[in-house]
Amino acid sequence: MPEAQDKRASFSSQAPAPSRSISRLGVSSWLVVCITCLGAFAGQVDASIVQLGLPDLEQAFDALLDQVSWVAVGYSLAFAAVLPVYARLAEIAGRKLMYLLGFALFGLFSALCGLAPNLPWLIAFRVLQGMSGALLGANSIVILVAATDPAQRGRAMGLFASAQAIGVSTGPALGGLLLSNLSWHWIFWVTVPFAALGAALGWVTVPVSTRLSKEAAFDWWGALLLIPALSALMTMLTELNAWGPLSPALLICATSALVLLAGFVWWESRAPTPLVDLGLFQSRAFTGGTVATLLSYAMLYGMFFTMSFALVRGYHDAPLSAGLRLAIIPVALGLVAPFSGSLSAKWPRLVTKGSMGLCAAAAAGLSQTLTGSPSSEPAMMMLLALFGVGLGLFIAPNNSATLAAAPAEHAGQAGGLLNLMRAFGTATGVATASTLLAWRLELASDVHGRTIGVSEQALLSATSDVMILLIAIAAATALAASFEDQGRPRIQRA
Repeated sequence: MPEAQDKRASFSSQAPAPSRSISRLGVSSWLVVCITCLGAFAGQVDASIVQLGLPDLEQAFDALLDQVSWVAVGYSLAFAAVLPVYARLAEIAGRKLMYLLGFALFGLFSALCGLAPNLPWLIAFRVLQGMSGALLGANSIVILVAATDPAQRGRAMGLFASAQAIGVSTGPALGGLLLSNLSWHWIFWVTVPFAALGAALGWVTVPVSTRLSKEAAFDWWGALLLIPALSALMTMLTELNAWGPLSPALLICATSALVLLAGFVWWESRAPTPLVDLGLFQSRAFTGGTVATLLSYAMLYGMFFTMSFALVRGYHDAPLSAGLRLAIIPVALGLVAPFSGSLSAKWPRLVTKGSMGLCAAAAAGLSQTLTGSPSSEPAMMMLLALFGVGLGLFIAPNNSATLAAAPAEHAGQAGGLLNLMRAFGTATGVATASTLLAWRLELASDVHGRTIGVSEQALLSATSDVMILLIAIAAATALAASFEDQGRPRIQRA
């Protein structure tokens, strides 16, 4: 054990120390907060900007809908799959080098995405970009908390959340501007300067990790089971329509996902230092909250994906116009979110059910409103705003209640699981929306897996069917979030 600790201390000490001149200014902690906010902003811009670019990528590469959806799914899936791995490695070996490496690799693979000569290369670079983004996601909150005093922490976390909200809101509008005036390559290149700036500033300001985990063992078996399990599950969801529900490839994916997930649960319940502490799920409140997190982000990005094609193909919007309309959702979400906590504290059940009711009502209204005519546009934008308001009322209180349901000593694990569920929910929303949209388009027009060459009415009719799916997800989200905790969770392992 002493030898392992020496190795970990040696690895951590290789990270560059903060600049003394900056430390003397007395604002180094807030510079660290700004750097974490920069990473959060760039990551959310990337997640939302790509959704609007998918119609352009479908046309540029003459690709099927299930293929082009992997540009979004591959990033989120890679992020979710390796996030617990990176979080545990950071506890063992230190955070600064991993965080700086995350910025550098994120910028590198963003640049390579814009240089991709074909769709397979683009998807491969997006997967690598997602893995790089997970290096940032696994370390940002912990670095922020370590750099700030308890009295400053609430304000710092608020700034971090604001940076995320601004990033999500900026992505669609910025993407529309770039696609209207330049090309799809720029929706990837736009985040490169932020990554370079984050790496440079982080080098001289982020402190070196000093508190490393006392336990140096790493759960390799857990990692080897979790990553292919999530990959098989997401492949099954994405390729359901393209391969067919009874195709050998899909059945292999389904069987592999089931076996690997079962093996993961079995192993994690026995591992001495598990990658994911399954004891947290003994709390109904925590379990329900994490499931609700996954479903709410599936709703958000399912809506982003579907409405991108509805606006560009069904309404023939210019990219900038489509981006500004899509931005209505995160802007409404961000405006309502600051008040959601106090409202939820007074009327928790009403806010939980009412917020999902608003989302379901908005999706139901869109299923009837999307006609393609100019007269339907004001109602469409109001319904997009209503959808954003519903999610804004729900997400922050659900996150707080979920973290509160976890014991204080497991707050880090609980936060990591929430991040994993957000990323996996994003991938799930895009995958299921893509599969359903492609299936309904094929039934309506005999065009297999494409939105190009499909009539506006067929596309908007298929979009309305996806809205029905979002209504079902809203109902499931409300049900998951309504679980009441029956006592403090007891963290046990077999």
